[in-house]
Amino acid sequence: MPNLHLASRAYASAAVNRTIRQQEAEIFRLVIARLQAARQAGPIARVRALADNRRLWMTISDLVRDDGNPLPPETRAGLVSIGLTVQREMDSNEPNFDFLITINKHIAEGLSGNP
Repeated sequence: MPNLHLASRAYASAAVNRTIRQQEAEIFRLVIARLQAARQAGPIARVRALADNRRLWMTISDLVRDDGNPLPPETRAGLVSIGLTVQREMDSNEPNFDFLITINKHIAEGLSGNP
């Protein structure tokens, strides 16, 4: 248990030193890693990775639809459009994991300042 407490404290202090954008990019990278691992895995792993990606994009859609969101309207509209495309792909009978990974990578790179 002490190791868990130390790990938790280390993560918390590391998060304090990162910007919000860096933390957001890290969330995308975590979901990307899960999608990459699930690509060749069994159906349970694919469903879990898609569920993680769906939660991420639903959260993004909710946040950018909020009237108090400080992003420019064009950026917000673009993110909603991308989110709808991602949702449609995930709802297909055979979701294209490479497509989903690529979209998430582009967003993570943009958040990291590496477009």
